[in-house]
Parts: sequence; C-alpha cells; structure tokens
Amino acid sequence: MVIKTDELPAAAPADSTREPSSQAGGKGRPGAAELPSVMLLNGDCPESLKREEGTAEPPRENGLDEAEPGEETTGQEVIVIQDTGFSVKILAPGIEPFSLQVSPQEMVQEIHQVLMDREDTCHRTCFSLHLDGNMLDHFSELRSVEGLQEGSVLRVVEEPYTVREARIHVRHVRDLLKSLDPSDAFNGVDCNSLSFLSVFTDGDLGDSGKRKKGLEMDPIDCTPPEYILPGSRERPLCPLQPQNRDWKPLQCLKVLTMSGWNPPPGNRKMHGDLMYLFVITAEDRQVSITASTRGFYLNQSTAYHFNPKPASPRFLSHSLVELLNQISPTFKKNFAVLQKKRVQRHPFERIATPFQVYSWTAPQAEHAMDCVRAEDAYTSRLGYEEHIPGQTRDWNEELQTTRELPRKNLPERLLRERAIFKVHSDFTAAATRGAMAVIDGNVMAINPSEETRMQMFIWNNIFFSLGFDVRDHYKDFGGDVAAYVAPTNDLNGVRTYNAVDVEGLYTLGTVVVDYRGYRVTAQSIIPGILERDQEQSVIYGSIDFGKTVVSHPRYLELLERTSRPLKILRHRVLNDRDEEVELCSSVECKGIIGNDGRHYILDLLRTFPPDLNFLPVPGEGLPEECTRAGFPRAHRHKLCCLRQELVDAFVEHRYLLFMKLAALQLMQQKASKLESPTSLENGGLPSPESKPEDPPGPEAGSEEEGSNASGLAKVKELAETIASDDGTDPRSREVIRNACKAVGSISNTAFDVRFNPDIFSPGVRFPESCQEEVRDQKQLLKDAAAFLLSCQIPGLVKDCTDHVVLPMDGATLAEVMRQRGINMRYLGKVLDLVLRSPARDQLDHIYKIGIGELITRSAKHIFKTYLQGVELSGLSAAISHFLNCFLSSYPNPVAHLPADELVSKKRNRRRRNRPPGAADNTAWAVMTPQELWKNICQEAKNYFDFSLECETVDQAVETYGLQKITLLREISLKTGIQILLKEYSFDSRHKPAFTEEDVLNIFPVVKHVNPKASDAFHFFQSGQAKVQQGFLKEGCELINEALNLFNNVYGAMHVEICACLRLLARLHYIMGDYAEALSNQQKAVLMSERVMGIEHPNTIQEYMHLALYCFASSQLSTALNLLYRARYLTLLVFGEDHPEMALLDNNIGLVLHGVMECDLSLRFLENALAVSTKYHGPKSLKVALSHHLVARVYESKAEFRSALQHEKEGYTIYKTQLGEDHEKTKESSEYLKCLTQQAVALQRTMNEIYRNGSSANIPPLKFTAPSMASVLEQLNVINGILFIPLSQKDLENLKAEVARRHQLQEASKNREKAEEPMATEPEPVGAPEDVASQPPAAKDPSSPSFQG
Repeated sequence: MVIKTDELPAAAPADSTREPSSQAGGKGRPGAAELPSVMLLNGDCPESLKREEGTAEPPRENGLDEAEPGEETTGQEVIVIQDTGFSVKILAPGIEPFSLQVSPQEMVQEIHQVLMDREDTCHRTCFSLHLDGNMLDHFSELRSVEGLQEGSVLRVVEEPYTVREARIHVRHVRDLLKSLDPSDAFNGVDCNSLSFLSVFTDGDLGDSGKRKKGLEMDPIDCTPPEYILPGSRERPLCPLQPQNRDWKPLQCLKVLTMSGWNPPPGNRKMHGDLMYLFVITAEDRQVSITASTRGFYLNQSTAYHFNPKPASPRFLSHSLVELLNQISPTFKKNFAVLQKKRVQRHPFERIATPFQVYSWTAPQAEHAMDCVRAEDAYTSRLGYEEHIPGQTRDWNEELQTTRELPRKNLPERLLRERAIFKVHSDFTAAATRGAMAVIDGNVMAINPSEETRMQMFIWNNIFFSLGFDVRDHYKDFGGDVAAYVAPTNDLNGVRTYNAVDVEGLYTLGTVVVDYRGYRVTAQSIIPGILERDQEQSVIYGSIDFGKTVVSHPRYLELLERTSRPLKILRHRVLNDRDEEVELCSSVECKGIIGNDGRHYILDLLRTFPPDLNFLPVPGEGLPEECTRAGFPRAHRHKLCCLRQELVDAFVEHRYLLFMKLAALQLMQQKASKLESPTSLENGGLPSPESKPEDPPGPEAGSEEEGSNASGLAKVKELAETIASDDGTDPRSREVIRNACKAVGSISNTAFDVRFNPDIFSPGVRFPESCQEEVRDQKQLLKDAAAFLLSCQIPGLVKDCTDHVVLPMDGATLAEVMRQRGINMRYLGKVLDLVLRSPARDQLDHIYKIGIGELITRSAKHIFKTYLQGVELSGLSAAISHFLNCFLSSYPNPVAHLPADELVSKKRNRRRRNRPPGAADNTAWAVMTPQELWKNICQEAKNYFDFSLECETVDQAVETYGLQKITLLREISLKTGIQILLKEYSFDSRHKPAFTEEDVLNIFPVVKHVNPKASDAFHFFQSGQAKVQQGFLKEGCELINEALNLFNNVYGAMHVEICACLRLLARLHYIMGDYAEALSNQQKAVLMSERVMGIEHPNTIQEYMHLALYCFASSQLSTALNLLYRARYLTLLVFGEDHPEMALLDNNIGLVLHGVMECDLSLRFLENALAVSTKYHGPKSLKVALSHHLVARVYESKAEFRSALQHEKEGYTIYKTQLGEDHEKTKESSEYLKCLTQQAVALQRTMNEIYRNGSSANIPPLKFTAPSMASVLEQLNVINGILFIPLSQKDLENLKAEVARRHQLQEASKNREKAEEPMATEPEPVGAPEDVASQPPAAKDPSSPSFQG
C-alpha cells in the first residue's frame, strides 16, 4: 500500500549524493571501510576490500569468493531512487479538482489506492484514469506514461462493473464502515494490530507549536493512578488496553449482507444483474439492492419474494455509498463523520503489518453480522486469489522467481529484495491459514487411509506435514522429540542459506506453525516431486541418514560457494558399499533437481555442527571446562547443534588467537635476528612445537580477551608485521604454519577454520585416509563446546552485570542469549552462573527473568502434550483448567466437561480418520495443580538441569519474587492463548481464577524466515558509525537514506524501520529540532506497538523517548501520561525491581518536580535512588546523580537538612570516584555551600520569630520552582544525551579531536562490533542510562553520548 507522499519520509534531495570515496567504503557498500580487520562476520568480506586493505590483511580465507554483487557500482547508484516528485491535478465526478504529489517510479495503480483512501473519493473502486482522453494502464509506471508531467490533469472515469469488481466494491465499503473497529486486530486477521498511543497523546503530537498544551502556567493534573505509584502491590490488567473513544463505532447500517437470492438467474444476468445485497438501515428499513454492470439500485425483492424490478426512488448510483446516502439520512450523517475520523488517524495506525501480530488479551466484543467475513470463511479465499489471474498461487514459482531477479546495481537489488520480502510475507500468511485449517480438520489428507499422525496435506499449493516421527525416520535421534525439533533446525538452515544467497542454489519456502499443541511444517512444493519416488529424485545427500549416500558435481560446486561464509568443511564419507563420497554439507541435506531444472536443497536440519555438551559419545572425553559444568548431558534428542552466532564468535576468537601466536613468534624472530643472525638455524626460534601440541583451549585467549584496546592494538600491529613479511621468507611461512596448526585451521598457509557437520553423526562413517582430519575436527568441536561455557556464558553474565544489555522479559532475554550463540537449553547453566556471581544482587533482575522463563518454558512443554488430547469442543474448558492449575491459588480446580445433554449417546468408535486435533478423551480433566507443578519442576530439571524449589505457584512467587500476571503474559505469548481483558483474582482460595468464558481464542505461534534489506542495513550501520564519531549531519543523511531504502523494501511497517526512526528522532533532538524529533519518535512508538506488541520492552523504551521530546516541546501533561504508561507496562511485564525502573522514575520525578508536585516527585526519585543503589552499587556515579536530584526537590520544599544530607552523600561519591578537582565534585561542593546558606538564613528567620513573636519582621520565604530549562537539562543527562554547542569552530576542533581518538579506538571498536552478532535491533545496544550520571570528562567525549 502506498502512503500518501506527504507522509513519506522526505527523500534525501538528489544533490546529496556523496562522493564514492568517503562514504561508500570503496565498493558500493557504505560502512565497509569502517571495518577493515573484522569483516569476518558471516564470512561476508568482499575480496575487493581485502585487496585494498591488502597491507593489513594476514593470509586468511574466510570470505566469499565472488566479489559482492554490484561491486563495480560506486556512490552514484543512490541517485536513481531520488527521482524528484511532481504534482498532477485529479478531476473526479462530483467534487472539486485537487492536486496530488506523485513520484515517477510509482505505478498508476498506486494513484488508485490513494484515491480509494481519500475522504472525498474513498467510495469509488471501479474507475480508470484518463490523460487527454487516453486510458492509463493500471500496471505501468508513471515515468513511462507519455505526456505526464507537472500540472497534467488526470480524469477519473467510472467503469462498468463485473462480478469481481462488484465484490471488490462491497468489500471496500465494508472495510470503510469497519475502519475504526478494532475487532480485526483483536482477532488477529488481515495483518491488523493494536496501537494505543493516541489514547495518551489526545491525537497528533505534531502541531505542538500551535497549541502549546500544558505550559508552565496551566495547572495540570499529574496524579498517577494508585497502581502506578512506587511500592503499589496491585497489577491490574485492564489498563493494558484502555478503551479508545473512537471504538464505539457510529452505526451507519444495521446489516449489510449478501442476499439469499444470489446468484442472479440467467434471464436477469442478461439484464446485467451481477449480485443482490440485503440491507437493514439504521432506521430499520429493510431493502434489497441489485448490483448491476451500471451500478447499484433498489429492487422490489423481499426476504421471501423475488422481484428484481427497480423500486422507488428509482435512483441508479455508481457507488453503493451514494445509494445508501439517498435512502438513509443516518447513514449519510454517520458515514461522513466516520470517514473524517478515519482520515484523521495516523496512517501508521491503519497500515497493515508485514506479518500478523496477535494480542494475548482482548475485551469482550459483541459479534456483529458481517457479510464479507462470512463469505471469506466459506469460500477458499487463499490470500486474495480473486485479485490474481489463475486463482491459486504457485508459491514455489513465485519464491524462486523473485530470487532470480537481477541484482547488479542498487535499484535492481531494491526491486529484488522488495519482491522477495512481499512474497515471503504473503507465503507466511497463507501457510499459517493452511496449518490452522489442517489441525482444525478442514483439509483432506493426501494419504487419508493412514493413521492421523502420519497424514500429509496439500492446500493452496503448500505441503503440510505434522511434527511426528512418521516412518521411524528419527529412530536413532530421539523419535517424536527429534521430529518436533527438526523443523525449526531446518528453518534455521533455510534462513542461513537464504542469507548467503548463492545464485543457482534454491531452498524451499518454509514456515513452522505451532497450533493447538501440534507442530505443522509448511513448505512450498518442488515441481514434479509428488509424481516420483523420493529415492529416484535425490541426487545428492542421503535419505536414510548416511547409509546410502550420493553426490553430484553441480551440487558440490554450488555448495562449495556457501562453505566459506557458513564455515562448512568439504569432506568425504563412506556409503553402504564402502565407496568414498564427497559432500559439502551434512549427509541429511538432500539435493533434488525439480522439473523446472532448478537445484533445490532441503532437510537442512544439520547445517551447523553438533553441540557436544548435549551429545554424550562413548569413548570421547570433553575438555575440563565442560566436565566441570556437568557435561556431556544426554538431551532428549540428538539433533542439538551449535548456533550460527556461536560458530562465528568461535572462529573470530580463534582468529585473534592465530594473530597473537603468529605475530609473537615473528617478533621474537625479528628480535633474535637483530641479536645474532646465525643462532637461528640451530633452534634459536622459541620452539613453536611446544605450543601446538595441545591446541590451546578456548580459555587460552580468554584472559587476554578482557585486556581491552591495548591488546587489540597490538594484534593490529602484529597483523601488519605478518603482512609486511610477504611470505617469501621460509621462516615466516613456518611461523604461520605453526599458528594455523595451533588454532585448528584447515589450511597451512592461511587462517581458515571450518567444521564438518557430520562428525559424531550416528551412522556416518569416514574413510581411513581422513582419520587425522576427523580427529582434528573432533577436537575443534570439543573446543567450541568448551568455548560456549568458558567464554560466551560468562561474557553474557558480565554484560548483564555491567548493564550493557538490559533484558526485561523472557523474549528479550532469549534474544540476548541467542545473539551470543547460547541456546535456550543452557538457560539453567546461565542461572547457575548468575547465582554464583560475586555481583549476585546486581543480577537480581536477570535471575527473576530467567526463572520465569524456565518455569513458563517447562509449562509450555507440558501444555503442548496436554492440548493434543483435547477435542475442539473442550478447548476453552481445557485451557482455562490448565491456567487454573498453573496460576490460581485455588487448591482443587475442577474441569468442566462439555455438558452431558449435548454428548450424543451413540458414539461411533470406529472412526480412524479423525483430523489431527480431534482427540476423543478427557484425560486432561484430571490434572491437579500439585501434579502440574511437580511436572514443571521435573521438566526444569530434565531439560534445563536446574532445580526449582517450589511445589505450588504461590511458593514459586514467594521464593523467586515473581508476579503471576507476568507468568500469565509469558505463557500466553508462548502458546498463543488469548484471554479476556479483566481483573483476575489469582490469589483467591475460594474460587478458581479462570472460567472457560475467559479463554477467548488460541492463535498459532509462527516461525518464518525474515528476509533482510541489505543495502538499507549497510547505510544504517554506516550512519550509526558516523554518529558515534560525532559527525551528526552526515550520520543523519545516511540514516535518512537508509529509511528511504527500508521503506522501499519493507513497505511502511517493519522492526528495522522502527530502529531507524528512533535514531533519527534522537539525532534531530540533539541538533535542536524538537518538532522533527517528535514526529519521528511518534512514528517509532506507533510502529513498535503495531509490529512488536503494545507491551513489548522495545515499545516501553520508545514511550520513554517520546516523553522526553514532548517535555522539551512543553507538552508536560502528555509527557507525564507517556511516562506513566511506560511505568505501568514495565510493572506488568516485569515488576518494580528492574534497573530500567530507576531511569523511568528519575524521569517521572524530574517532570513532577518541574510542575512543583514535590511530594509525588520524591516518591519516584527515592525509589529510583533505591533501585540505582541496588543495581549499580552505592558508590556509583548514577547513585551520586540520584542523590543530587533528591536534594534539589528537598531544597524546593525548603527542607534543607534532608537536602544537605543527600547532597553530601553525592559529594562523597564524586570525591572518591573522580577526585577533588573534577568539575562534578566542584559543582557539588558549590551546591552544598548554597544549601548551607539557605539553611542558615531559614534558621535565622525562625530564631527571629521565636524572639520577637508575631511582630517579627520576616523576609518572605522563597520556594523556588526549578526552571523548565534546568529540568530539561537534568532529563537530558539521565537519558544519556549530552548536547554539544555546535558552533562551526567547535565542530572543526571536535572533528579533529574525534578523528585522533577514533584512530586510537578503531581497533577496540571493531572488536566489539564483531563480538555482537546483531539481531533484529541494529542499534548500539547500551543501557540508555549508561551515560547518565557520568560527567562528560569521565566518558569518552568523542561520541556525543549516543546510547540506547
């Protein structure tokens, strides 16, 4: 869908193209230049880059062979997108002409969309556009239309209807009538989702200039609701979805539905009748309407009598809306109001999201009659086919064709990425519908005679299979459990191969859907695969886990190209006839050539090497770090593999080690050369043999790992030493060979670490000749397993202790773990380490989140099998019973079985062919809370190896400080449950918390591939880098460019666009443009609500940023409302005791102080002080700042003793941390003096009163309200924004200084960048308060403190 151009972010003007050299990193990939030594991530290092950096690059091979696509093109390619727009005049029947801004690469049909959205033309759907009497083609681009230019007049011409057009028209009218109705968002259909920002901002924020709301003078009501105040115990659920005033929809019609007289009989067809509608107007008039080729008119039919003749008034209208306006005054009035409201909503509140977001709570809604919904349910509308010629879509063809699009230059790549993204989101939606239809029993199996769990299905050209071990396929791997995890492993494999994007290698569209306890895999269908036997079609790989193995030269050639970025070793295995077969993937990976001649690979479930910590192999010992931690542990299945992030981090770590080893030896050589050139021959070189004997375990490097930038600078220097020896010197070759051997490189002349994914795979045998290689590979896998335990997990805990990452709920914790390559099965180990950590108190929030995640994941495992035994009619009863056992304090909840009078007496016992979700038993009804919690503790022990100390939910809450509402949210999100929005009495011992009426729905949980906008992402990263170096203007331009490209690929709604908007808002704010900051941040909040969820931790962050910008624009009451919303959401998602709460409460306290609500302000600030003290230690600078903020409020209340006490605490911290002469210490000491003077003055006055009684001459006491500017300054400090007065000269000096520092820090920066494999949130992941209390000089002034 197009956004009207005025809402689109302004494209960077055409003249802003940058010289290729400075920005474009040499080769059309901005940002490449900034990362010379570590473009290792994902092996994504363009060869060309290596050649340029040739001096500093030691010989290593982990990089793609072919240069990146589109390398030749440099900076000019950006221009193409920024064709300047122009405006055209639109003439539509019955309204004034108006002008419209368009851009040359829009299609004609996008103007159609805009007209169908505009208030005054929205009721037209069936029209064409004419220029000078010629009709424009729907699908042509505007620039290809002859004679179309600035000021051209386009005429809207009504076209005759067809049945299809009439249906589209009725559907569109229905959409207009429902445009403010949130039911689609609650029901999770058509990519609608919720957003509540407008409830808190009273409409749009943009026009702050015109209506400065709540200026310093206006009294504003700042009292928050009780439940938001610090220390409140209640956690209500209803405020999560506040009632929006616009939702009480204005009723335009009572009923609009298809008439029972459809379809028209033959003789009426020949009169042009297309279909009949039945309408009941708001005035209770029942009318029957004919849709004909010429338009809509009333006919004389009634419910029981067919009379197609026109009725009076004889009025034919091309638009249904105009006809209804004629016959119903209420319709006319309300429809106009409705459209006005619809157009006033922010476009981001109504644009569809790319993937469906489900809400876990919903209010009670009346079920209204809706013709379109009813029709959709009974026709097989498989994703809008009526709009597409040829009915059902050939998904495989669409997915593969988009991959084949050209990608030589930027415009081509954008088109290709946009097509790939669009098809993927459509495919995901169709696959999700299909999977639900399969489980609900609405799809016929293709092998109906087999038992239920073995059935397979085809629907809408998508193949569906259930996650069961069908033909003992996974017998050796763990049976059904293995069959359940295989699809997600396979999906990860598909994701990875798609990301490498090798031309000529194809993967299947894959979506994994968990619904009602079943796992369904949806895949696109390889042409011709259904006609032939699998044995014949597989020409590469193995269909029986390595007994018979075949290979194929073309596949080897294609897979060889992926082996480097994916670190996969080309290797040989033996087949059943003892012949050697060469592979470049795991044996399960099958290659099939489809009838379309494409080379497909499927079953990618073992793309990554196995995780030996969870795969005990008889006779193989693990390194000591592993055995110390109690590994290897047998897992439920043998498909455990390492994550790609871990493989990358491990190789990165080995690379550092390699550099250190090689370069140190070279330096020693050089040193000894200088001493005595002769002694070298007889072994003067410190024997390198001593090192490689036992390959250094991962910890060999880990103590140096922490040795910060100096160590890295050394490595860089060493790299140059190595490179300057051009390798002709035999001794330096020897050194490199030794270093290669020590780190397990597969090449002797360069660093190249790869894994053989078939090692330790049951049933795979290797030829004798490879035994040494196999031994090395085994050692490498053991080292990787040890690396995870000795580097990654401690690294994660350290980052949490330093608050570098701040997870707030289970999902964000899981994401942080996965970024570091730690699988969720290590959660128990992470928690053990947290418990043993010396900073245990500062990790309290991590511990709570971890325990909650452990409990809800264990409960989810149990819930899955529990649900498989429930038939459809008992679903809500079963789910509410499970929730009662899980969360309610009521000791013995009883399940309600479906009422007996409805259960038929004659049960046919012989039905074999039931749909998968139609189990026939009531075993679920006997579950008790004691049994469930016993199982949860058992599951936690078996799966996560963690012992929970609790037998009931109340004990768990008590022992671990959890909240039931948080557990409810986590379990609902994980399982897809939707519950009624109301207050639940979890703690009542007299009645259960949930009844079956409280369970509204169960949604699917969908996993799919997320195609990326690569060019946009590179612009975004280089923009970030510029900003961190202090070049705000250039950074801003780059990020604007990234925003344009993101919009081009993803459409208007996407997680990455959200990050982009937030950064832009922050930049504009720093540069002093508050209005732009507000507008961008408002979009970021709306988008985060719509795409990530209304209470996702990211949304909470966005609310806080928006509040700051509102305050800066003098919208005080709005700022407070937003902060209160953020605090409520934080309480719901986690609770009060979280480091983020300190920042929030400081913000709230400061704003309240600004409006002189001192007592309220103190409640928040003192809570912030307590939280900061707990999480940052009583001596931290954050705590000093907190003391200062509290002191200021006491000063305003004229309670000088308390003020002095707090300021002294702060002063002491500054003095010990920063020394006497630091400006912060001096400021604090000044403030102490000032407070003392005021205290003395006050005391004098009091003494005066005591002495002279009432006749005393008292100077009036001044209660000083802080100025808005000073409050804003403090807000900026705590939110980590330091302004730089940007005079030109300062800027020049700053840039010079920054450049100098940047050179010093480049090495360390690069290292950190590589350490963090970015996940969805491509921002510098830093606690927004990191910078908070640190004075400017204490932190590195080079970055304008840009975190969060």
